[in-house]
Amino acid sequence: MLHSGLRQTCRGRPSKRTFGHMLDANSIFSRYQSIRPRLPKATFNTATLDIESLLDIRNEVDAFVFDAFGVLNVGETPIPGAAARLKELREAGHQIRILSNAASYNHQGATAKFQKLGMQVDADEIVTSRDAALANLNDGLWGCIASPSDDLKDILSETIRLETDQTDFDQVDSFLFLSTEIWQKSQQSMLCDSLLANPRPVVIANADLAAPRDFGFSLEPGHYGHLLADEGLQDIRFFGKPFPEVFKMVEATLPGIPPERIAMCGDTLHTDILGAAARGWRTVLVAQDGVFSGLDTRTFCEQSRLTPSWRLLRI
Repeated sequence: MLHSGLRQTCRGRPSKRTFGHMLDANSIFSRYQSIRPRLPKATFNTATLDIESLLDIRNEVDAFVFDAFGVLNVGETPIPGAAARLKELREAGHQIRILSNAASYNHQGATAKFQKLGMQVDADEIVTSRDAALANLNDGLWGCIASPSDDLKDILSETIRLETDQTDFDQVDSFLFLSTEIWQKSQQSMLCDSLLANPRPVVIANADLAAPRDFGFSLEPGHYGHLLADEGLQDIRFFGKPFPEVFKMVEATLPGIPPERIAMCGDTLHTDILGAAARGWRTVLVAQDGVFSGLDTRTFCEQSRLTPSWRLLRI
């Protein structure tokens, strides 16, 4: 049975103050399993090799690609040793990329965030789901679900910020879901009602269902996109891991490196591991600080039949 924090209609949502306590790894995993038919397909090896650190596989990998939440940071807190490991791998001649499903700030903001966390990365070493989503927008008036601090200036199409006016929901040509920061049950109801009355494209710029934070888990745009799909709405477009566009963007920055020499390091089976395996990449499940913190990941791998190439606690 799915946890009540994730099993809702498209008009339902727990309050922002309580959902971090309502969600856990089991409910998140179960919900990912229930939407599995909508996710990419991949083949896997029959066994996972446990390693102590990424240094153990440095001769098998030319490019390391890192998820952010649960691998490099938890909320606004950097994970101990992560920044040093990035520096060490880069100095050893490996390519480093960060592949994040964060969509609530622009590319410049993403670069600044990682640098603030002590990660010495350049803008061209970061790919986000927002980058992929914005690259696939067409013309027309886009209704944006966004953080109040997001100026939306990197969106080339015409935009209107959706808040509490039903007229705004009804007048736009398409919807762009960037952030759940101030998203409320009433707004989800307006979005759902507007789409059921007049179906239009919805671009989900962060395919995650949930993300680990300092206080627990937050519900992310992917959660609300799949609630819309549960209602039978057809034109829901997901960007970010596990969907292919972001992986293709990373590959374009790594010319000459074959897929099997790229390793995706992530904490989530249905996004990081599944999406990378679907591209033919190797995969590293990072277990200590992310979705499966404190749990035996083997159980989840067996139930889902998602088998990473390697597993470790921290990078």
